[in-house]
Amino acid sequence: MTPSHARGEHVPVVARDAATVVLARDAPAGVAVLLLERHGSSRMAPGAFAFPGGRVEPSDAPPDADRLCRRLTAEAAAAILSDVTPPERAIGFWIAALREVFEETGLLLAHDRDGAPVAPDARAAARLAESRQRCRADSGAFRALLLEEGLRLATDRMAYWAHWITPEERPVRYDTRFFVAAALPHGTVDPDGVEVVGFRWLTPEAALAQHRAGDLTLPGVTQEILASVGAYPSVVALLAGAPSREIRPIRPRIVIRDGQEKILLPDDPGWF
Repeated sequence: MTPSHARGEHVPVVARDAATVVLARDAPAGVAVLLLERHGSSRMAPGAFAFPGGRVEPSDAPPDADRLCRRLTAEAAAAILSDVTPPERAIGFWIAALREVFEETGLLLAHDRDGAPVAPDARAAARLAESRQRCRADSGAFRALLLEEGLRLATDRMAYWAHWITPEERPVRYDTRFFVAAALPHGTVDPDGVEVVGFRWLTPEAALAQHRAGDLTLPGVTQEILASVGAYPSVVALLAGAPSREIRPIRPRIVIRDGQEKILLPDDPGWF
């Protein structure tokens, strides 16, 4: 028994690495982002609307990761995520983020051999659908798909945005890097029916308003990310503004006050 166990203290679950994407496109009312409706039986935020994303797997950072990414090298990724060790793992967060988008929505953010955004015909779409099922069973199948089809992930349309860590009080925890990404002009969202059962393209302002009205549920971190994205008038401005952001890890705390759960952020009174 460790000393903390002996004192009856809570020992937090280790947070697993994860990557999430705020997929954005220009709309008449401003920037619209993709929000996915989580299955009612999901372990994390059941029934809520959140961004596509999930765990970073070892297979997401293969030795030849540079071949899979457009205008992003393992060295450059390591410089951006300088706290990730070993450094060669860093590029896996970009790859995992886009793999999760593909698995959950069917959208493949990639370019073909000629540098054009992927716009599959009927035959290619059928192949991609089969590959999507394989990727859900084996994350390593994503690399095989990209190499077989001669594709490079659209990592040049992504930017690192935020770093959030699940509160230590939660039984399931993630250490999540958030990215913003420009949606490609082709492709239709197709929820996988397992983790995701619906979707909405909404401006951050509309999403937050619907949450306040009780029309959709947004996890706390999703609300915070939406508020930060909503400050930008276009996708171009959003991506251009990302490099100047100060990104520090944010780990909320959960406290019980008057029998109610309350989330505290690092700058809130009572957080420690």
